[in-house]
Amino acid sequence: MNADTEPPNDPASLRCALAETLARTGALTDPAWRAAVESVPRHRFLGTAVFRQSGTLWKPVHRDQTSEDAWLQLAYSDETLVTQVDGLEAAGAPGPLPGRPTSSSTLPSLILRMAELSGVSKGERVLWVGTGTGYSTALVSHVVGAENVTSIEYDPKLARLAADRLHGAGYRPHLVTGDGLQGHKANAPYDALVATCAVRSIPGSWMRQVRDGGTLTLTLSGWMLASGLIRLTLDEEGGATGHFTDDRISFMLARPHERPPRPTFFRREGVKRRSQVDPGLLSDWTAQFVAQLAAPSAELMTMSGGVILVDTATGSQAWTEPSGDGWDAHQHGPLNLWDQVENALLRWQEAGAPDQSTFGMTVTPDLTQTVWINSPDGPSWQLPA
Repeated sequence: MNADTEPPNDPASLRCALAETLARTGALTDPAWRAAVESVPRHRFLGTAVFRQSGTLWKPVHRDQTSEDAWLQLAYSDETLVTQVDGLEAAGAPGPLPGRPTSSSTLPSLILRMAELSGVSKGERVLWVGTGTGYSTALVSHVVGAENVTSIEYDPKLARLAADRLHGAGYRPHLVTGDGLQGHKANAPYDALVATCAVRSIPGSWMRQVRDGGTLTLTLSGWMLASGLIRLTLDEEGGATGHFTDDRISFMLARPHERPPRPTFFRREGVKRRSQVDPGLLSDWTAQFVAQLAAPSAELMTMSGGVILVDTATGSQAWTEPSGDGWDAHQHGPLNLWDQVENALLRWQEAGAPDQSTFGMTVTPDLTQTVWINSPDGPSWQLPA
């Protein structure tokens, strides 16, 4: 082998191959971010094990039980690699286990989509919410300069691991352990904030710590796990506005915004009426987002022949079942959940059932937050406080 020729599976070659793949699919368009992908060693941020999904379980894959080529190919795939399930690190898992992911190395194309959408560039001050493994923090440090990056992580153990990996890779951003929803006032004001965790509404601290004209790039989600990607621009009055993209992306909810324990569902007849919409509509990405806006404290489940809504705050429930050539809806409890969801879906349909790129959001100085279709005068819903 020529001394100037690198083996096909060495990390540098795999980084370049990943960058080429992301550029070819349109996920990577900015040369500065391409250079970051080609430079940052993602494999150094994965530790000694990751989880892979196997049916309903999460199976740990250990580096020392995997060939080096296979491990590096995994590290440089455009794939989310789960590193923690219900607070347990993959390295400490005794075997496959159930649960919900609580930390991961997000697929590079998603990180880059958010990073490019934010518009940050060299020399700008960035608050990065969700350090996780540290890989995304390394990417933004490479682009804007590590001295301009403040990255905050909620989990102390993850924060320590990320710090070791960032320093080992040659990046020394400002690292903070704490609640990312509180931001980090000491290094404010920021030109931009990017959150790699989803939120149900915009924290006031984020609004106060980003300068006028600065941006917030984040995923808005909720307890139905529907989500939308948006960039908001702050104005001189202390408010913000922006439009959603049509990207179908999702992030784990910020831990303080996670769903509370779900009330046990027992089918209660309640009040029955004819539904005006087919509940199968809720399999549509945007329709589910609309339903979540209309019933923000409810969870959505599916069952044979219909859907179930359970409100985590009041225990109210709704469920649907086929009846003749249509559907019946049953509602029980203080909230008429199906009424809320159905009315929202009908308003969305009356507006032409547009995708999320026609949705926008306004945040007022007093933190009233409203999502709307087409314009602030169109159909709208207020987010939970």
